[in-house]
Amino acid sequence: MGWLNRVNDQVDVLTRARALQEVSRSAESCLLLDGVIRSTGDPYARADALVQRLSALINLGRTAEYTRAIEEASAAVRDLAEPYLHGHLNALAALAAHHQGALDRCVTHLVKAARALGAVEDPDRDTAWGWHDLAMAYSYLSFHGYALGAIERARQLGLAAGIPEETFAAPGIRLRNAVALDHNGDSDGCLRVLRDVAADLGRFLRGGRADELRPSSLAAYGYAAARRAALGDQVETATDADPNRLLGHGADSARARDMRQLGQVCLAIAAGNPIEAITRLDTARVSNETLGAAERARLRSIAYGRAGDHAAAHRADRHAFRLAAQRNDRLRDVYIDGIAARIDHEEMRREAARFEGEALTDPLTGLPNRRRLERYIAAVVAGGERVVIGVCDLDGFKAVNTRHGHHSGDLVLQRIAGVINRVMRRGDFVARYGGDEFVVVLSGAGMTEAAEVARRIEAAVRTEDWEALVPGTPVGVTIGFAEVRASGPGLRDALGAAFETADREMLAAKNRSRAS
Repeated sequence: MGWLNRVNDQVDVLTRARALQEVSRSAESCLLLDGVIRSTGDPYARADALVQRLSALINLGRTAEYTRAIEEASAAVRDLAEPYLHGHLNALAALAAHHQGALDRCVTHLVKAARALGAVEDPDRDTAWGWHDLAMAYSYLSFHGYALGAIERARQLGLAAGIPEETFAAPGIRLRNAVALDHNGDSDGCLRVLRDVAADLGRFLRGGRADELRPSSLAAYGYAAARRAALGDQVETATDADPNRLLGHGADSARARDMRQLGQVCLAIAAGNPIEAITRLDTARVSNETLGAAERARLRSIAYGRAGDHAAAHRADRHAFRLAAQRNDRLRDVYIDGIAARIDHEEMRREAARFEGEALTDPLTGLPNRRRLERYIAAVVAGGERVVIGVCDLDGFKAVNTRHGHHSGDLVLQRIAGVINRVMRRGDFVARYGGDEFVVVLSGAGMTEAAEVARRIEAAVRTEDWEALVPGTPVGVTIGFAEVRASGPGLRDALGAAFETADREMLAAKNRSRAS
C-alpha cells in the first residue's frame, strides 16, 4: 500500500475515494472524504483526505473553494515528513493557481512538487498519481516537454505498481500540445500529434483494453478525433472510435464538459455546417483553461473559412494567434523574471536562462520571434524614430505542405527567411510572426520607402528557384504596410492597430492579385 501504510484510520474509505476520482466520479468522492475529515483523529488520514478533496474540487471545477481547500490541506501536511504528500499537494496547488490566474504562484508550486516527488524513496501507486497530476499542471501551463516527461514517469511507476498502461494514457496532454501548435500557425504539426493520439486509441481498442481507459481520457480522445475532422482529416467512424460516443464520456469532469461542447462545434464544421458551429461557439460556456484561450477563436476561424468568409476567418485566426502569444509572453515573464530569482535552485536558474534565449528566437528560421519583435519596435519608437511595419504572407504555401509534406514546408520557410533578409536595407528588422507569416520593420522610414522594400521582397521571392526545391508549387509573397503612430503607454494598442491596418492592406493586395 506504500504511503497508506502510514495511515491508521479509514484506509478502505480513502482507497474507495481515490478509485472514484479515477473514474471521474469526484462528487461522490468528495462526500466520502468530507466524512473522513470530520471524524478522523489520524493526522495522516486527515492529510490524505484533504489532499484528495482538493483534487476532487479541481476535477469538478469548483473554483470558489480552491483557496480554502489549499489552506486546509497545507496546514495538515506541513508537519508530516512525507515527500509524496508535499509533492502531490503542490502539484494540485499548481493546477488551482493556474485556474485562478496566479501564474507566479503556479510555477513556484510546480518546482516544489517536482522536488518533493523526486525525493520519494519508495515510490508506489500514490506517487504515480502525484506525477500524473504534476504532468497535468505542466500541460495546462503549456510546458509540454515537462508534461510528457512527468506522465512518462507516472506511467513507469504505475506499471511497477500494477496500474495498467492505459490508465496513464493521458491523451489530454498531447491534445493540448496539438492545439497549441495550431494556435501558433502549425496546423500540420497539430494534425501529426492528433493522428498519434488516434493511433494510441486504436492500439488500446485492438488489444481489448479500452475499458481500462479513464472516462476523462475517452473524452479527450473524442475531442482529438473531432478536432482532426474540423481540420479536414479523415477520422475513424467505427462505433468504438466514434467522436460523438467518446465525447459523451467524462462523467462529472468539468474539463470533459468543456471538450464536449467544443467537440460538437468541431463536428458541425466537419459535417459542412459552419453556421451551426458559429452559433454553438456563441452560446458555449467553457473555461479558457481547458484547451487555451485561443481555441474558441481558432475554431471560429475554421468555421468562417468553411462558410467562405475568408476575411472574417483571417481576423479570427489572427485573434487566436495573439491570444496564444499573449499567454506565452505572460507565462515567460513570470517564469524568467520572477520564479528563477526567488527559488534557490541552480539547475532551475540555468533552465531559465536557456528558456529566455528560446523565448526570443524562432527555432526553425533563426529569426527573431514576435516577442523580440515587439521589444524592438518599442525601443525604436521610444527613441523618437518613425516606424513602418510590413506583414508578409506567403502565397502557395498550403499547396507546398499538401503536395510535398511538412519537411518541404519547413525548407520553404527557411529559404523565405534568407531571401527577405538578403534584400532588406541596412538596419531593417525581420521576424517570423508565426506560421507562414513574416514581419519586417523599417525604422526611420515612411510609406514611400516601404513600397520600394515591398517591391524588392516580392521580386526576390518571385525569382527564387522554387521549382528545384518544391517542384510544381510556386511560392509568392503578399505584403501590407502600416505606420506605428504612438509611443509610451499607448504603444501596445498602437501596435495592434498597425498590425490590423497592415493585415487589411495585405488582404486587399491578395484580392487585387486574384482579380487580375
